Amino acid sequence: MELGLHIANFTWTGGPTQLGASLARLAKTTEDAGFAAITVMDHVWQIGVVGPPEDDMLEAYTTLGFLAAHTERVRLHTLVTGVTYRSPGLLAKIVTTLDVLSAGRGVLGIGAAWNDEESSGLGLQFPPTAERFERLEETLQICRQMWSSSDASYDGTHYQLGRTLNSPPPISQPRPRIMIGGTGERKTLRLVAKYADACNLFPGPDVAHKLDVLRGHCETERRDYDSIEKTTTMSGDLSNGPDAFIEQLRPLHELGFSAAHLYVPGREPLETVELLGAKVIPEISTW
Repeated sequence: MELGLHIANFTWTGGPTQLGASLARLAKTTEDAGFAAITVMDHVWQIGVVGPPEDDMLEAYTTLGFLAAHTERVRLHTLVTGVTYRSPGLLAKIVTTLDVLSAGRGVLGIGAAWNDEESSGLGLQFPPTAERFERLEETLQICRQMWSSSDASYDGTHYQLGRTLNSPPPISQPRPRIMIGGTGERKTLRLVAKYADACNLFPGPDVAHKLDVLRGHCETERRDYDSIEKTTTMSGDLSNGPDAFIEQLRPLHELGFSAAHLYVPGREPLETVELLGAKVIPEISTW
């Protein structure tokens, strides 16, 4: 099992003037500690479960590009991009650029978007739920087409692209991996089965049921269930130390999860990396 660091808060000691230096130091320390990935939220305001909207928040893909320059091994992606925040052709180009500049470490993490407050605040699109899922499926189709050998046009209900030219192409083969985040049983997990390489689910009492639903969608789509990576994002409690955290991960691993992206509320990320790197990663890497 792998451990990723999820950065959900940028209100750090030293303030904005020190964020660049602090983030560079965090990236190197995280990679040296053996973490497999660094992920960020795709929000423009802080979200309520983490802090007030006025807290510091960095734009996701600018941040991932910065992280790419300060790392050599870790995978880099959002958890997850709101589909309506960027046009699909531009999004595919952005992830391609991340993949090229990171030597094949870019991943597309994507979902249907949910934060109407920040969307209305900064003038981002936020259509009704049903339309957002329609746009999500079209975006997945467009990205996969732009990461193929085809530069044909695309004519969808919500998006029309005259030529899906994408040069240079991604370095990742056969294309950048696609992760879909969300737990919706009728739409999200169906899209995972149809288009994605990985899903990201929150741990909880219903997570085994969600996996069963995904298995059913895979049967309908004639997709190998085991070919889809199962990952989780955890808001971890480290008050009882690394050993207790390992025991939180064990049942998830037994359900088939291969990676956990960790965010610890109330603790700066560097503290989390230093606390867990030496103990947890050597243990779970043997599972």
